[in-house]
Formats: sequence, structure tokens, C-alpha cells
Amino acid sequence: MSLTRCTKCVTPETHETITFDGEGVCNICKQIEFKQENIDWDLKKVQLDELIEKYRGKYDYDCIVPFSGGKDSTWTLYYLVKHYKLKPLVVRFDHGFLRPNLEANVKRIQRELGVDFHHFTPNWKIVRKLMLQSFLEKGDFCWHCHTGICSYPMQVAINYNVPLIFWGEPSAEYTSYYSYDQIEEVDEKRFNRAANLGINADDMFYRLGGGIDKRDLKPYTYPPLKELRRIQYRSVCLGSFVPWDVKKQVKILKDELGWTGDQVENVPPEYDYEKIECHMQGVRDYIKYIKRGYTRPTHLASIDIRNDRMTRQEGMDQLRDYEGKRPPSLDIFLELLGLSEEEFMEVALSHMVSPYEHDQSKIKAGEKMADFDQWSRDGAMSREESEVQLNRWKERNGK
Repeated sequence: MSLTRCTKCVTPETHETITFDGEGVCNICKQIEFKQENIDWDLKKVQLDELIEKYRGKYDYDCIVPFSGGKDSTWTLYYLVKHYKLKPLVVRFDHGFLRPNLEANVKRIQRELGVDFHHFTPNWKIVRKLMLQSFLEKGDFCWHCHTGICSYPMQVAINYNVPLIFWGEPSAEYTSYYSYDQIEEVDEKRFNRAANLGINADDMFYRLGGGIDKRDLKPYTYPPLKELRRIQYRSVCLGSFVPWDVKKQVKILKDELGWTGDQVENVPPEYDYEKIECHMQGVRDYIKYIKRGYTRPTHLASIDIRNDRMTRQEGMDQLRDYEGKRPPSLDIFLELLGLSEEEFMEVALSHMVSPYEHDQSKIKAGEKMADFDQWSRDGAMSREESEVQLNRWKERNGK
């Protein structure tokens, strides 16, 4: 069966938070219309000015910028340094799959902008367990990345006494957890709603059978509210104050900072700015296709359609050309987590979202990226280690 899709963009009914109006237009398209037509961006800019001046010069750093080196965090850092002359502390949580071109970009940006950089790399043996467990539980192996990126910079804010934290685009740009008619506070409520897959660090400790030290989960634990209130924190999206336009922003980053794009598995080459920081991105998209019947080309086409850069038919053509392909990085993923492909499929299919019905016979082989041979394969789980978690999951789910 074919999925029902928005009559304006190409987002299907299996997308999180989606609803359709009487004409079949999705709520995400409606939100972007509101953004384009109803927001007084001049007033928002004044609010941003006032917020920054409240904190400027009062601490060792004016703000913290959580940073991956991708397009959105790079733009946030660039904008705050170039337009406001702020002194930020740049905080990066290393998820373990950083690509070579991304690393070159980061070094270039550090030097071009002249910023202090705080890089944290978590215990890899713990990361492997978290990846496998979140894949088993939620069909998404990125729990350690989602939670670490969101919670660790907040811990740094407390430790360094830097209360102002700037993130990039608001989630209202892509989902309906929040809307554009409000300032999107990046707080624990948002963390629980949109980042941690409904599993907090205590839950993860229990689901791993208590087989790790609780202290190893601190990087993935959102700090207590009383600690954040003590430093009078504000944690906000820059995109709540200035209109977000990825294509325009990327052009500026390329022209002024020498930021360079990259190809990503099963993504059209013209989107050389999209999710270039992670060599497991192709696997994440592939799992999403198995679960929901669409992936990143749909997302990208929908953004371009909403901004009048692509017709809906061109969007449909794009997803037919690029979706439904097995990424070569899956071989690395299976090796790292000690899984067979049959086990991988069993787990992924168990998280399929109705009414999508996956047909594996239609999957084609994707192409290797130019830097594929440089992608890390170090530190793979043993088969014995993965079987412990896999068997516990099967027992709990009656498999």
C-alpha cells in the first residue's frame, strides 16, 4: 500500500507529530506558512539583542554553543561571533562517528573565528552498549548521541558558570513538538519530549541489567533543575529569533569560512550540507525507511517545496530515486554491535510504524562514499557481549 502524503509537500503519515487538515496539508507546512507570514522578525531580533546584553561580559564566557560542526551549529557559532562579537565556549560531544571532512571543517572554523573549544569523548565501551540497547528498545541506535549532545553542554554550563546556551534551528522547523508562535526553550521538558526517546539514564541503567557503573551514564543525564536555576540559565534556539534558511546560511559559511560539504549515503549530491558529520547517518536513515517508509530525501524535498524551490512532483521523483537503498555503512554497524543482518532486520521490523508495511525485496544497494575506507571499525563488540543484550530483549518481548 502507498502512504498518504501531504498534498503540499511529500511528508507521509508515518512522520512523527504529523496531522493533515481538510485539504490534506500537513501541520508542518502550516507552521512554515506561519513562520513566513505572521512572525515579526524585527521584533524577534530586538528580543535577541536584549537577551544577549543581559549576559554579555558577566561571565568567563558570554554563552555556550553546543557544536557538532554541521551546518546548523556552525551557522549558530558564526552568527553569534560575527554579528554580536560574543566570546563563546564551544562544546562538542563526540558521538564516535565523526567524518574526516567534518574534522577538517571544525579545525578551520576554530581558527577562522578564534574560539575556545571544549571536546568531550565518552567511554566507547559504554557507547556500544547504549547503541545496541536503544536500537533494540526503540529502533534508533542514536540514544547516546541524542542525549549526550543535549545534556552534556548543560552540565558544562553549570561547571563553568555560563548560563546562556544557544542552540541552532528550533524543532518547529521540522516537527510539531513546538510551534513558531513561541520561544522554544531547550530545557528538560524538550529533552524528554524530543531527544531521549522516552528513556532516561536511570531507565537505561535498568534496561542494561545494571551491568555498568551508574557514573558512566552521567554524560547522558540532564542536570537537576535546581542546579540550572542556581546559575539563572537560559537555553534557547537561535532560530527562534532569526529566520532559519539553510541554503542561504550554507552559502555564507562556504564563502566566508571555507566550510566544505560532503556526500552522504543515499542523499542527493546537491544536498552536500546535510548530516555530513556522521558516517552512520546512512544506517540511521535506512532504519527509518524500514520503520516508516521514508527517509532523508523526503525530508529535504519537503523543505525545498515549502520554500518554493522545488515542485511537489520533483520531490516525489527525488524520493523514488534515492530512498529504499541499503547503505554500505550497515556492514560497519553490524560488525561494531556484533549483530547478523537477520537479527538487525528482526529488530528494525519490530518497530515498524502502521500503516507502513516494509517490503525488503524492493531494497537496492547504495553506493559507497569516497571516504568509506576511513570510517572507524575499531572497538567492535564481541558476539558474546551482544548476545547478552539481544537475548534479554527477546525474553522481555516474548520472542
